[in-house]
Amino acid sequence: MLLSGGLDSATVLYLAKAKGYSCNCLIFDYGQLHKKEILQAQRIAEAAGCAYKILKIEFPWKGSALLDRAIKVPVRSGRLIPATYVPSRNIIFLSFAASFAETIGARAIFIGAHSQDYSGYPDCRPEFIAAFSKMIKAGTYGNFNIQAPLLYKDKSQIIFIGKKLGVPFELTWSCYRGGKAPCEKCDSCHYRAKGFKEAGLIDPLKE
Repeated sequence: MLLSGGLDSATVLYLAKAKGYSCNCLIFDYGQLHKKEILQAQRIAEAAGCAYKILKIEFPWKGSALLDRAIKVPVRSGRLIPATYVPSRNIIFLSFAASFAETIGARAIFIGAHSQDYSGYPDCRPEFIAAFSKMIKAGTYGNFNIQAPLLYKDKSQIIFIGKKLGVPFELTWSCYRGGKAPCEKCDSCHYRAKGFKEAGLIDPLKE
């Protein structure tokens, strides 16, 4: 399970558990601007009673507002390619996950990619997930595939599913910035707020 600390991957974790999977969570410390999402991912894994590993890797070439302090995190930029896009991040993360899955004999790799990520993040699109699944079947001895159960869901649907599963949303962190409270200005905060509103629920981080 690729676990980021956000509500999407937390919901997928609880979906996988509901399907009877015993989950091993991979949490990546990849040089992102703040470590809060790493801490929250640990807390989510612990709350779910799941084992986890933190992998520290580097993107020395930067190329994203999430990696380079010289690039400002945009406030609702609306750009075709968001400044928060980290080039090939899911390709790299899933490659580590495939190696881990093959080593431990896992049956599946779970990822929280979903429909609202399509426009700006090409490695969240259905065709990418399908292509990567085909690649690992050709390039590994493992008998597993990639499961993205939220792929065609929007944020409000994800939140509604998570609520039914008992996801501890109070432990999740979506904001691109660190701090004691969400900035409520970045794209991620915007979609989170919109999702809770459309789901008719109150975000526990705002209570």
